[in-house]
Amino acid sequence: MGKGRYLLKRLLYIIFVFFIISILMFFIYKLMPGDPVEIMLGDSKLNMKPDAYQALYDRTAEMLGVNRSLVEQYFIWIGNMLTGNFGYSTQYKQQVAQVIGTPMRNTVMLNMLAMVVVFVISIPLGIATAVRKNTAFDKTVQVVTIIGYSLPSFIIALLMIFVFAVKIPIFPISGVRSPGFSGTGIEMALDTLWHMALPVIVMSISGIGGITRYVRAAMIDVLRMDYIKTARAKGLREKVVVYVHAFRNALIPVVTIATGWVVGLFGGSIVIESVFLWPGLGKMLIDGLLQRDFAVVLTMQMFYVVLSLAGNVIMDIAYTIVDPRVRLEN
Repeated sequence: MGKGRYLLKRLLYIIFVFFIISILMFFIYKLMPGDPVEIMLGDSKLNMKPDAYQALYDRTAEMLGVNRSLVEQYFIWIGNMLTGNFGYSTQYKQQVAQVIGTPMRNTVMLNMLAMVVVFVISIPLGIATAVRKNTAFDKTVQVVTIIGYSLPSFIIALLMIFVFAVKIPIFPISGVRSPGFSGTGIEMALDTLWHMALPVIVMSISGIGGITRYVRAAMIDVLRMDYIKTARAKGLREKVVVYVHAFRNALIPVVTIATGWVVGLFGGSIVIESVFLWPGLGKMLIDGLLQRDFAVVLTMQMFYVVLSLAGNVIMDIAYTIVDPRVRLEN
């Protein structure tokens, strides 16, 4: 009952915050300069008579719903969004729901692979550096991770492109698949992974650097605890002490940074997708901002809002998994 009550409270909290942020985002974007109707009509004004253009303008404004007051527009927009109607894209001349599917799949695919790479490398590496504290291995990893964590992602991206796409042309610079490529499902998957290699490497470098350092710091603190000394005094194998007794407690502070990093990863991929021309949500968001395509931009922003709010709940639940002393109702 306690967990059910807690989850219900968190759900109500998410709904409340979602509506507050939706109001702020909607009115901020609506107050930005630029007429979406004129942007959608393009050069039609130059090729039409004033009366015909005005009639077309009025019809388009009615179709987009911008001929109503801002309050009415908000309630229509949020009502449509909650039912899966994300509006009409002035840039793509289609419903947003029809153009968002493929970019969302590409973004999720890219971020999920980067997330797997980061956790597979950073957690064992953080444990190894903590166990070998102050050795040459530890100091070398610390220097490398600091560099990777400190460099901006777009700088790393440009370096990777220069090295692995220009000087040593191993990986492609952009795209999801090779032009005109056809083959079996496995061959197409391998071709996609080949195109994902550079973006995933760039996205992973910063995450590996940051999470490795957090895992290392948490493990060092835990390995100093009295119960670890007691476990070693009982003659338990070092692997059992490190991976069974120490690692679970070391995960408690790591859960916070890891969950926050996963949520931030989707937002950070905007830059990477723009650099590598990866057709995902990030590139769509940038294009939407440049074209004043508010329906697309608002949909993208609310996706990131929901992702962030869900991340907070996942973080709380993860605490109870790694530390049984934590209770959700508290």
